[in-house]
Amino acid sequence: MNFAETMIIAGRSLRANKLRSALTTVGIVIGVTAVIVLVGLGDGMKAGFSKSFGALATAVVVSKIEGEVPGSGKPRALKDGDVQALRDRAPALASVTPQLVGTGNIHNGPGAPFRGQITGSTTDFLTVSNRQIVLGSMFTEADLKSAARVTLIGPEVVANLFNGDAAAAYGKTVRISRSNFKVIGVLKSDGGSDNVALMPLSTARAYLLGGNKTISGLVAKATTIADVPAAVEQITRVLSARHNITDPAKEDFKVTALQNQLDKINQFMTFLTLFIVAVAGISLLVGGIGVANIMLVSVTERTREIGIRKAIGARRNTILKQFLIESTVLAGLGGLMGILFGVGIVLAAARIIPTVTEDFGVPQVSIPAVTIAFAVSLAIGLIAGGYPAFRAARLQPIEALRYQ
Repeated sequence: MNFAETMIIAGRSLRANKLRSALTTVGIVIGVTAVIVLVGLGDGMKAGFSKSFGALATAVVVSKIEGEVPGSGKPRALKDGDVQALRDRAPALASVTPQLVGTGNIHNGPGAPFRGQITGSTTDFLTVSNRQIVLGSMFTEADLKSAARVTLIGPEVVANLFNGDAAAAYGKTVRISRSNFKVIGVLKSDGGSDNVALMPLSTARAYLLGGNKTISGLVAKATTIADVPAAVEQITRVLSARHNITDPAKEDFKVTALQNQLDKINQFMTFLTLFIVAVAGISLLVGGIGVANIMLVSVTERTREIGIRKAIGARRNTILKQFLIESTVLAGLGGLMGILFGVGIVLAAARIIPTVTEDFGVPQVSIPAVTIAFAVSLAIGLIAGGYPAFRAARLQPIEALRYQ
């Protein structure tokens, strides 16, 4: 009996038990679908993360050491001169943005004040911090030079002072500590500093925080991601020279490349996706057990048929081949249906999710995941059908014919 005839006989057997065959494939369908969908969602989530925070990959944050430096006493403050020195003597840096940070009470009329974070910076603050404006616009260089009393407020400030209405906040005057400021913009949430009132650095110094020529920290951006290590080295070298530091253990500043944190988060997301996919793979294992169970039942039900076929000359490898084909076809059909469902769900999610939230990212169909899931389903069919096929093939004709 050739392969084509074996396929025909296997197909007839599966069609004779349509409901049982369909139910057998359910576990494979669910497993393959789950793997494709979860990988697609995971890839979309990572793509969304890269889109949202990829701009921070070149950022390097410099801050003053808190407390005392071992062996050196009180740390020196970061100053405007440090910023200018980095701009002049660190060629790996594309920009250097100073920041002055403090706290203050923010009022809107006679109600209770809101305690918020006051941040003074330059016009490129939004770019280096990867923040966006919901309504309004950023302050200008003219505002920075004239110390204009303008501010952009975060969503938490809007929620507390304007009942969450950004339109009501825009253009209004708020009182921060003892000075009035015009709200020229409302910031989008970043999940970290939503209680901020952002203003020109000169304004923060003149009216709220003082600190003439001193800053709380700075954010530098390397020219490219590949230049981040060089940027860190140059920042450390320039600031150490300005602060008269010869022993790295006595540095009074801290340099942090955000690329390291982003890499760790991406690695964690990859591990999380793999873990979820592994859990989904359990469905494939359960489906394989279902295929094995049905094939064992099939062998038992068709014992007399096997005996008759062997009595008229069917070889052992022919019987083995038939049952292996049946189990593989069952698993393969389940795999194909799982691919259709999985790809369909991912494509549907790719259209729906961006309309609900922009931050998640667009789910993507992973060709490797589809290929691997289908290959595993076929492998499960071979493995699950192996023992039942072997059991059927080694039946003796006389014993099989006596079976009732």
